[in-house]
Amino acid sequence: GSGVFFPSCLLGIAVLGLGVTETEPGPLHSDPHRGRGTIYDYGALTIDGDEYIPFRNYAGKMVLFVNVAWLCLPAELNALQTELGPYGLVVLGFPSNQFGKQEPGQNSEILPALKYVRPGGGFVPNFQLFQKGDVNGAKEQKVFTFLKNACPPVAEEFGNPKNLFWEPLRNHDIKWNFEKFLVGPDGVPVMRWYHRANIAVVKNDIIAYMRQLQEQGQ
Repeated sequence: GSGVFFPSCLLGIAVLGLGVTETEPGPLHSDPHRGRGTIYDYGALTIDGDEYIPFRNYAGKMVLFVNVAWLCLPAELNALQTELGPYGLVVLGFPSNQFGKQEPGQNSEILPALKYVRPGGGFVPNFQLFQKGDVNGAKEQKVFTFLKNACPPVAEEFGNPKNLFWEPLRNHDIKWNFEKFLVGPDGVPVMRWYHRANIAVVKNDIIAYMRQLQEQGQ
């Protein structure tokens, strides 16, 4: 990622192949819709269903929203939370079964599956997971409607429609598991990454954004 991070919503990554239209590596500026709300207007139920967390609880923090699937959950998200959490980053995971049916389990099955099956070896996510739900389509969670409208799509084309489980298809939809949205400490989205973006690229972009906030005295 390069260029001015704030207040524009950026495409900070180079899109990799895999049948997806390549896009020039960032920055791609768009109106982040200031004045049209923040993530603090939303919230979600934790994966165990025990607690509704209003996202205003994260005011003053940088929040990374990730749509996840346990069949391919990367341990790198734990590392990202460990490394950047002390500097104000909060990673939030939202399981969805809309991409290749890679999140088939019930909410109660997801954490045990992560611990014992994949990645297994006693793996426990150190970031907050929320209840499984839609991130695209007619029944998508409202916070994802907000995030997708605030940030431009990171790829124009969809994959094989046989592997996509929602309707209608919209250009700004999330294209696969592990797209990421970064939200600033004021609750406004600032960056979105393609699902194939290397976690090192994501980390470096977030660090650059943190430095810019420091320079601005925020």
